[in-house]
Amino acid sequence: MAKAFLRVVSGVRQGLSVPLREEQPLLVGRNRGDLILDDPLISGTHCRVVCRAGKFVVQDLGSTNGTHVDGRRVQDAPLRPGSEIVLGNTRLLLFAGEENEEPAREDAARVAWLLDEDVLPASEAAGGPTDDVIGRSLRLPPRFEGRLEGSAGPDTGRTWRFLRGTVSIGRKQGEVPLNDAEASRRHAVVEVFGIDMVFLRDAASTNGTYHNGRRVQVARLVDGDTIGCGKSVLRYVVP
Repeated sequence: MAKAFLRVVSGVRQGLSVPLREEQPLLVGRNRGDLILDDPLISGTHCRVVCRAGKFVVQDLGSTNGTHVDGRRVQDAPLRPGSEIVLGNTRLLLFAGEENEEPAREDAARVAWLLDEDVLPASEAAGGPTDDVIGRSLRLPPRFEGRLEGSAGPDTGRTWRFLRGTVSIGRKQGEVPLNDAEASRRHAVVEVFGIDMVFLRDAASTNGTYHNGRRVQVARLVDGDTIGCGKSVLRYVVP
């Protein structure tokens, strides 16, 4: 089973990451469950995430406002890496690594390595303040040497190497400051959860974020993929 976790990317507990386990369902609700979300649009016991036939599945538990996966209201739906789950005002993303039963010690860098403070076990996710996990940057996994290269637009030929695991792309600000009037100030974010777990996420940009020419909210990056922001095109490169 791949290493996997849910990350709250917007809503009352933004920044929280909760690991998923094959043998232990994750119950989500407003006042009951392993993951408590104090959101008035979420039902007391809203949904649960279970592992079925080696894949994670979200099951709605008769919630009032429904459970949505990738923009579609569902009762029982399989999840893939990058799937977006929306519960009321809260948005969660599923992050999962490459499937490996037991990674060897020397290959541990291929599994998501977050800041120690950034991941809470499900047993601790039910209550307490979450300020310690909000706004923290991910750390780069060992031996990670990825970079972004400008391949079209005003910043063609520029290169930005990853110095941290959370890379913000924006107009004249962030780790990748673009000289592009059509890019939003905070346009997109690249998050490195592991060598094989690099995700592009739109940051509510005005003109959208594009992955290999297709507009996306979230997408997994592999070597050679392109990121479009305004008139700019960046290429993700892994040596």
